[in-house]
Amino acid sequence: MRRLILILSIALGLSACSLTPPRVTPQAPVPAVFPMAAAEAGSLPAADIGWRTLFPDPRLQRLIELALTNNRDLRLAALNVEAAQAQHGIQRAARQPALEATGGFTRQRMAAPAQGSTSRSGEVTGQFSASIGSSAFEIDLFGRAHALSEAAFARYLASEEGRLAARIALVGAVADACLAERLALEQQALAERTLADWRQSLELTRLLLQARQSSALDLAQAESQVATAEAELQARTRAWAQARNALRLLVGADLPDDLPQGLPLDRQQVLTALPAGLPSDLLARRPDIRQAEQMLIAANADIGAARAAFFPRISLTASLGYASPAIGRLFDRSNRAWIFSPQITQPLFQGGRLRAELRLAELRRSSAVAEYERTIQTAFREVADGLAAQQTSDRQVEAQTRAVASAERRVQLSDLRYRAGMEGRLELLDAQRQLRTARQTLLDLRREAFGNTVALYKALGGGVLEHTATP
Repeated sequence: MRRLILILSIALGLSACSLTPPRVTPQAPVPAVFPMAAAEAGSLPAADIGWRTLFPDPRLQRLIELALTNNRDLRLAALNVEAAQAQHGIQRAARQPALEATGGFTRQRMAAPAQGSTSRSGEVTGQFSASIGSSAFEIDLFGRAHALSEAAFARYLASEEGRLAARIALVGAVADACLAERLALEQQALAERTLADWRQSLELTRLLLQARQSSALDLAQAESQVATAEAELQARTRAWAQARNALRLLVGADLPDDLPQGLPLDRQQVLTALPAGLPSDLLARRPDIRQAEQMLIAANADIGAARAAFFPRISLTASLGYASPAIGRLFDRSNRAWIFSPQITQPLFQGGRLRAELRLAELRRSSAVAEYERTIQTAFREVADGLAAQQTSDRQVEAQTRAVASAERRVQLSDLRYRAGMEGRLELLDAQRQLRTARQTLLDLRREAFGNTVALYKALGGGVLEHTATP
């Protein structure tokens, strides 16, 4: 047993050579600073801001809680992490000798003896055995098993980063879906308000027509307005129902009845000034970039395994045990038996398979490099777009709010002049349409401003933490 342990220890000590090429991480193919980035000295990075801090709406917070618990995509990402961890365990175990204890009993009847043999015909014999040993343990002289284990570990880390990226995407998707539901609800309310105003205008037009102060053309225009508003109300009702269905899918369960009342778009207190930092910060804060980096490490390790396949593979089979025809004397010193069987295998002709596998591994590493660089460039663009929106959204909403106020004053003045007979129906109709369009645009801009904040928060790696990190 001591000799067997010594031999296995020497074999493990020889497993030091590695043919894996050195890891070289490409330089980030993006500018050193973000365009339109405001200086935020001392500000907490967006990745350290918890989603509860960014989204104070109690309804949205409750929906994110439910989604993180029930969403199936996030659950699949967690299962993928566990599967990658198990695969790494398999590859890591392949680098260690597998010891097996075996016990058995053999009973057999001998065949008829040959001419002149002293054995008796039909003799029945039996033998007991017990042994411990290792079978076909590979001495990793050229680092093949080590490279496979390294690749499996990198893929496990990549799957964990993928889970974090899925969590960030889910938090942002729930926020967007909740916002879309709120927008659809307010658009429905605006359509109902518009329909009520135009029905009131239709009644006024009918009264004026009876008093011979209006024409049949004015009545037809008013009736067309009401019909258009009724059709739009049905469209907004459908959009609201579809928005709730999308939200239900993200949450992964039916929306509970005790959800808090959501805040209107104009009362959403969301952090809009998120510090961007430097593009280099994304390398450490964005899980999808770290995931691409780990996949690059795995592809690099696969090259080492493919190179090692060209060299001899040495394996050992050894066992130590006892064999005896009587179980009572099985462990007598005289019944001890052992076997030591090293084996070396050198590939001679594989029809080009090994070279093709090495070439494939090198191409996959090149693809991993391109994927890593593309992920960085995509992240840079997402942050740059978010910063551009952050610089302009608030001013755009403020300007559109003034436009709505002006349109409301125009409708009031046009209505008074129409009632007094100072102008025709067309002027009032145009003013009402302008007001409706201005209000709709304001709702869209508020929703877009909120969505831009969510997009920038995701682009900067925010959404992993529930509560804001303490500086």
